[in-house]
Amino acid sequence: MENIAVIGAGTMGNGIAHVFAMNGFKVNLVDISADRLEKALKTIDKNLWRMVAKEKIKETDKEETIENITTHTNITEAIKDADLIIEAASENLDVKLKIFKSLDDHAPENCILASNTSSISITKIASATKRPAKVIGMHFMNPVPVMKLVEVIRGYATDDATTQTIMAVSEKLHKIPTEVNDYPGFVANRILMPMINEAITTLHEGVAGVKEIDTVMKLGMAHPMGPLQLADFIGLDICLSIMRVLQDGFGNPKYAPSPLLVNMVTANKLGRKSGEGFYLYSEESKDLKVAPTFS
Repeated sequence: MENIAVIGAGTMGNGIAHVFAMNGFKVNLVDISADRLEKALKTIDKNLWRMVAKEKIKETDKEETIENITTHTNITEAIKDADLIIEAASENLDVKLKIFKSLDDHAPENCILASNTSSISITKIASATKRPAKVIGMHFMNPVPVMKLVEVIRGYATDDATTQTIMAVSEKLHKIPTEVNDYPGFVANRILMPMINEAITTLHEGVAGVKEIDTVMKLGMAHPMGPLQLADFIGLDICLSIMRVLQDGFGNPKYAPSPLLVNMVTANKLGRKSGEGFYLYSEESKDLKVAPTFS
């Protein structure tokens, strides 16, 4: 397996392209937006320079990594010789179904189709293709170049050969792949998101403030980041989307999203990506300040 295509040049897509290219794979990075592709390359370049500065890689490694990445706005051209395609588009079922139908129509017959989805059913995604045995989940953690875990999700029809190939490829990236089955939220978000949702409910009910809740979890539970800060980092819209996947998938009221989470997403207070969530974010200041609403 040599040729990789990554669909989507956002935060996750450029991180996935980065780790594959750094480990010797040829990567076609695909997005409908040329501007987004340019921004992705700049992000990868900046992250590689950071690794050079920390003496984790040499400058020649950085140059080889960039040379291994080719950008495309034409998906058909980008995937024609792919051995593995990883979709890293927005967390929306309809978008993913459309992409996977197109991938199935144009990718080589033996190509494996993977999704970086954090919660959407791999079995549903595979239903848009004629090769469900070769469809699998490959859920990387953010930031991809740093985090070791790859959650490998088997759909209902995913075969052993596909699973074993993706486990082996993940290890070549110096990641730790963990195989799980296809149920709402898989493992990572089935456990993480209800905890974040409960932290938001705790804030909503006035039990404690933003910093207090995060401090309890950081110091008391040894979490590197409090749940409210983590929600901002993930994106509150993504958190809400995953909670709704859990609620719909299990039909259990315990997965209902906090009304505060719903209101914040409606108000476009999405966390780091929008500049405000539970905390304020700006390029000028790296100090973490609680948003005025919660001060």
